[in-house]
Amino acid sequence: MPAATSLPEGDAGWAWQVSDPFSYVGLSPLIVAVRDVRAGHDAQGRAVARYVAVERFRLVGPVRWDNPIRVRMVATRPGEQLVSEVRSPGRVSLRAVVDLAAVAGGTRVREGVIAEAPVPLRRFVAAKAREVAAYRAAELTRRMAARQPVDGSCADDVVA
Repeated sequence: MPAATSLPEGDAGWAWQVSDPFSYVGLSPLIVAVRDVRAGHDAQGRAVARYVAVERFRLVGPVRWDNPIRVRMVATRPGEQLVSEVRSPGRVSLRAVVDLAAVAGGTRVREGVIAEAPVPLRRFVAAKAREVAAYRAAELTRRMAARQPVDGSCADDVVA
């Protein structure tokens, strides 16, 4: 489910906006916390971040469910491509590839997402993945246009 948006021309900070695990608090409407961040490099020398993100789902009324997910984020082409692999309880997994490309007047951000889930969860997972990607694209575009930093300080907000 690829989504794309174009961001205004600016510095190379766009890659940072989508590569900092803490930036996803506020860039995803589900992520309310990021913890246990471990940065390093893989065997190919690429930057890797492993962390736990907490998704918050509202169930009924004030009842909510916090879902800790394990994320492995790899800068496969620094400044150009980022791959995130997510493992969630309930045998749900997700792979997101974010590509950044210079275009006239700005940067194009394209995100492709593949989600896998057991049959009873597939519809819910697919709907949430689409919702998050659309929100993240709109929120990142809004922030970049306003030149607001994404510092992980706000909660309940999304990159496409």
